[in-house]
This record gives sequence, C-alpha cells and structure tokens, in this order.
Amino acid sequence: MKSALKWSAIVAAALIVVVIGTLLIIPNFIDPNRYKPELEQYVLETTGRRLSVDGDVRLSLFPWAGVAFSDLRLGNPPSFVEKDFLTVKSFDVRVKLWPLLSKQVEVDRLVVSEPHLSLVTNRDGGVSWDFGAKPAQAKPPSGPSGSEPKAGLPIASLLVGELSVQNGRILVIDHTKGSRQEISELNLALRDVSFDRPVRLTLSAMADRKPLSVEGRFGPLGSTLGQGLVPLELSADAFDHLKLRVKGTLENWPVAPLVRVEVEAAEFSPRRLLAAIEQPAPPTADLKVLERAALKAHIDADAKAVRVSDAVLILDDSKLDFSAKIKDFARPNVAFDLHLDQIDIDRYLPPPSKAGAGSAPTGQPSGPAPPKTDYTPLRKLILDGRARIDKLTVANARAQDVILKIAAKDGVLSLDPFSMKLYQGTAAGKTVVNVTGESPVTESHLDLDRVQVNPLLKDIADKDFLEGSTQARITISTTGDDPARIKRNLNGRGNLVLSDGAIVGVDLANMVRNAKATLGGEVKTGRKPRTDFAELAVPFTIENGIFHTPESVLKSPLLRLQASGRADLVKETLDFRVDPKVVGTIKGQGDDKDRAGLGAPVIVSGTFASPAFRPDLEGLARDRLKQALGPSAPGGAPVKEKAGELIKGLLPGKK
Repeated sequence: MKSALKWSAIVAAALIVVVIGTLLIIPNFIDPNRYKPELEQYVLETTGRRLSVDGDVRLSLFPWAGVAFSDLRLGNPPSFVEKDFLTVKSFDVRVKLWPLLSKQVEVDRLVVSEPHLSLVTNRDGGVSWDFGAKPAQAKPPSGPSGSEPKAGLPIASLLVGELSVQNGRILVIDHTKGSRQEISELNLALRDVSFDRPVRLTLSAMADRKPLSVEGRFGPLGSTLGQGLVPLELSADAFDHLKLRVKGTLENWPVAPLVRVEVEAAEFSPRRLLAAIEQPAPPTADLKVLERAALKAHIDADAKAVRVSDAVLILDDSKLDFSAKIKDFARPNVAFDLHLDQIDIDRYLPPPSKAGAGSAPTGQPSGPAPPKTDYTPLRKLILDGRARIDKLTVANARAQDVILKIAAKDGVLSLDPFSMKLYQGTAAGKTVVNVTGESPVTESHLDLDRVQVNPLLKDIADKDFLEGSTQARITISTTGDDPARIKRNLNGRGNLVLSDGAIVGVDLANMVRNAKATLGGEVKTGRKPRTDFAELAVPFTIENGIFHTPESVLKSPLLRLQASGRADLVKETLDFRVDPKVVGTIKGQGDDKDRAGLGAPVIVSGTFASPAFRPDLEGLARDRLKQALGPSAPGGAPVKEKAGELIKGLLPGKK
C-alpha cells in the first residue's frame, strides 16, 4: 500500500513538472506574431477598419498567463479625415494560471498605456464609433426544467493587484458644428479590486486644459454579480471651482442599472467657474449675480426615468426647493413641484440696448426677420407642474404669493390658474398657448381686484399720470412670437374701472370750464395740475392692435366726462375726445342729473410717451353757436347780440 502511494505521488509530481515545463517551453516555440496578419485581415473584412500592431506580441503561460503588445492602431472608415479611431502605446495583462483551476481569478496587473480615442462626427452625420449592426444572438436555452439560468459570475473570487490607464486621451470632434473638445492626461487607477471589499478609485484628467479629478470607492460587488446593492461614494473637483459629492447605491448594474444617490455641490461661483473654463457668462443687467450657487438633491435614476426629490438649489439671494420626475425621454413627460422664496428676474435678463427703443419707428421692423422658432420639442413635451413664489420682481413690477399651475400636452401649454398679490390688490387668471401651428396662438384672461395703479405704473414704466384702485376683467388673444407681431395681431375686450383716483398732469376740470385758461387768461399756480375723480370706467375692445373705447365715463365732484376714441398699440399713438358736463356744486357727485354748465371738449393726442391735451375750441364754438343761434323765444335777444356774446365768452379779456 505504501509503495502504491509512493509511486502515485511520484507520478503526480512528474505530471506537474511536465505541465509546468510545457507551459514554460510553449511560448518559446509558438510565435504569436505569426498570426498578426490573419488577425488584421479578419478585422478589416469584419469592420472595414485597418488594425495594426507594430510592436512585438509577447506571450507567457507560467507562473503568469500573460499577453503584452505595443503600438496598436485601429483605424477609422475611409470616409473620415481622421485616420485613427484608437491607438494604444502598450498593453500588458498577467493572470495567475494555477488558481483558475478553482475558478479564482488573480490578476497581477492590467495596464493600458497612452490609449488615444477619437470620437468623430462627420459632416454627413456619420460617427466613428459605429461598427455596424451585430448579428442576432440566439436566446440561451433554459435549464433542464425550463428555469432561467442562475445569476452571478462563473468565478468564485477576483483579486487584481494593479489596474490602470495611464496618460490617456479622448478627442471629441463634431464637423457638423465645427467643435473640438479634448480630455487629456487621463489617468485611472483601481485598487483593492475584489468581490468582498470596496474598490478604491482615483481619476485625474485635463478637460480642454482644465483640471478634473475624481476619487472614491464602490463595492463590495459580491460574487453574485447584479444581485444586492453596491455602495458608491465619490467626490469630484472640477476646474478648481466646483466640488461635487455623490453617495448612494447601485443596483442591478450589469443589466438594468438603478442608481439611488445623494448629490451635493458645495457653494461655488458660476461666474468664476465659467471664466475658468474660458466660457462667457450670459449677459446680465446686474453684474453681481451668478456669484453664489449650491445644490443638494436625492436622485433615483434608471434607463426609463429620473426622479429628483428633497432638492434645494441656492442661487445668489434665492432659495428653490423642488422635486421632479422625468420619464419617456423620447417624448419627455415631466412633473414637478417647486417653491421659490424670492427672485428678481430683471437682474438676470440682458441689459437694455444702448441704441434705445426710440431709435427706429415704433412697430416697424429694424432689420432682417429673425429665424423661425422650432416648436417641435414643445409639441412633444408632456408637463404637469406647480410653482409657488413668495416674492417676485419682473419688469420692475413686484408681486407676492405667486401661484402657478403649468401643464402641456400635444403642443398646448397652459397656466391655469395663476394668481398673485399685486400692489395691495390681487391678480388672477389663465393663459393658454397653442404651438401646434407655425406660429403660437395665445389666449389670456385676467381679473384685477383693488390693484393700486399709480405705484404699478411707476415701477413698470416710470410714469406718474394715473392714480386709483383698479377693478378689471380683460380677455385678449394674439398670434406670433415677436413683440411687433404680437401687438399687430392683438384682439380682445374688457372693462376697466378705477375708483377714488386722479389723472395727474392735467386739470381737466379747469380746462373744460373755461377755454380762456388755455388762451392765457387764467393765472397759473405752482401746484402740479391733476383731475380727481370718484370713478373712471373704461369699457374697451381691441382689434388688430387698435384699442377702442366707445364711451368711457369719468365722475368727479365738479364734472362728468365722457370719452371716446382709439389708441394704436403698434404705433403707440393716441386719438381721443373728451366731452365734459360741468357740475355746479359738490352736490353733483352723487346724482345722475345732467348739469347745465357746458365746458370745452378736450382732444387727447400725441404718443404714449408724450400725451398732449388741448381744448377743442372749434367744437366748443360750434356747440355754443348752435346753442346761441337756436330758436329764440318771443322777445328774446337778436341773433347779432347772441353771436357777440359768444365771441366775448371765447376771447380772453373780453367782457
């Protein structure tokens, strides 16, 4: 028995020696370089690309099974100007052979030196990374009982000593846009690579000559690949200005990865970041904005949807809390809910043009027509969102407690409803924009309640010509997406009522009482003229940019005014006539009886920027002449005397 065991051990040892000797000798008798031409021809026939390995291919089998080569080149198809798709200075991989017998993979080193990858988009839209469609793969058979094959890896353990990419480069060229971007000095290292402990990662690179770095760890991966959660923790430093931290888990990553992470961007300056990457900052009216930003968010993402929750964005003096969900990326379906504490939008808009708005005729095109806007993305968009803004400033107007419900589907976008507090009153309504046609069609309805018009006009137009508390119901519609066309196509109707207010800058009561004031017969005072009123009611219609009011009524303690006329919203011109009825006493404010006093009609002309008021002396003379020359009662004054009295009443100094 002992003799049999002895001879068995001797035979086993001899076999091991023979195997090891064979593994050591084979590489000396087999030259892998002999097969390079066959490999190059196969790659050319399969992909249409040229493959060359200029350096020697080295093969070893014991104690490490290894392959090493240098100067590899994989070309682009002939239609590309750039000849090489991939070049590798050297490649070296060594795997321990003996542990493979027990499904244990031990890699001594896997090093790729100076890989250079060119991702090119041709002028015709072709891309260099398109290797053609792969042949259909037959579905792997089920197990004997028809069950699915077990998940996991066909190896028991994995251990890698060194895995690195050294001094790599990725070049992205798009000839359709004339753009070129480069990631250079790319160095990637993975350490402690195994199934049962976290893998450490370090990456550094220069993006267009600007530094990038990432470090962190992920894992353990586990031997049943794709099952369970893989912890992930990374921190990145971009361009010495942006520090980003990501912490979470990765699930089912080989097949259908699901990422759940907390993302945090430490406070940084967007303006300085753009300067660091040599990109211009957007033009803003306030150069002090875009100086402070920070972000925190929880993100769940898979191949079909991205969900953002518990997100907080800081931008300068504003804080935005929001959540969102995006799915069906081909036809984006977006839902969101946001709350913004405050924002002054005017600070972020481009500064006013130095040429000035009045350099060209109002409403007339000043240059070539702008290119048409492509509304295809909006037609595909599905949107369901809600927004709350505590304090909002836009066009210098200040609003509080803004509430918006925003929806979009099949090219129809709506703000329905929206509401806000505005200058001691409220504004509410809805707006619908239809972009299914070539030009957007907009319909809006607005209700104003107790809005103070004077501070509103001062803020948005720097004008001080009207006071009062506003009640209004306005419905308008228009077609177009540029201001001139919007005004030309504006149509609508409404009713505007101002209470307990004044028209500042003109004393209509004095003007209509006596035409002598305009002709120089009245003594002017230093007080700024104004026309107080108890109520000003303006019913109106708008047709193709022309505002028209058939009978606006002003009621004040001392006069009644009826106004009619039109305003051209495109040319910004005025054409109104104001017909007065002078009230003799304060008592007249409460009653509806016509008063006997007759004043001068007033013509309102000029432009929105410079309105002009003047008495209608011709109309006054005509009305008085008709009154004076009308039927005389028996014993009345002769016609000649009546005409003389009329002239005396119109000319200053005549008594």
